[in-house]
Amino acid sequence: MLDVFYGAFSPACFALLGLWLVIVQVRLRDWQGSAVHRRRAYGVALHFALPGIMSLLALVNPGDSAFWRTSFAIVALGGAIVLATVRGYPVREAASGRPGAAGAGAPARPDQLGLAAYIAGILLYVLIGGLAFVGGLDALRTEAILLTLLLFLGFNVAWLLLFDDRYPSHGRPPAPAL
Repeated sequence: MLDVFYGAFSPACFALLGLWLVIVQVRLRDWQGSAVHRRRAYGVALHFALPGIMSLLALVNPGDSAFWRTSFAIVALGGAIVLATVRGYPVREAASGRPGAAGAGAPARPDQLGLAAYIAGILLYVLIGGLAFVGGLDALRTEAILLTLLLFLGFNVAWLLLFDDRYPSHGRPPAPAL
């Protein structure tokens, strides 16, 4: 029943992953020296790759619910664990202008919007993995909606990261003031 959805969703995920890899290549000189940006770029890639992989696996044998349930559970829960261990949430600059630097005694704090997106991504993966244990057509439909939300979240995090200039650039001179 959802073959058409997953047949269209998987290529969309991998197309966005390909576009993201181009963006990473374009911003590589800027992000190379920043562990935070490297972790966040990897987290965005997970938001595009893992839903694409789940969609492909849903198409392997749509009639075998045990197969898609097992594959969704493994990929989704694995994604939640990897995303949690990557620690890709953005950190606000300390007073010295460097992330994590001890300036004026103020420790670096997570950016609230970025932290919310990071937690939402982990929760979406956990929900998708949990629904795989429930099984059934309603769970599969709900997982499709959650995968769509996960992809939308990844797109928005990618957009914010693309234009994030909070850290000093390693490759570009500063833009002239108008």
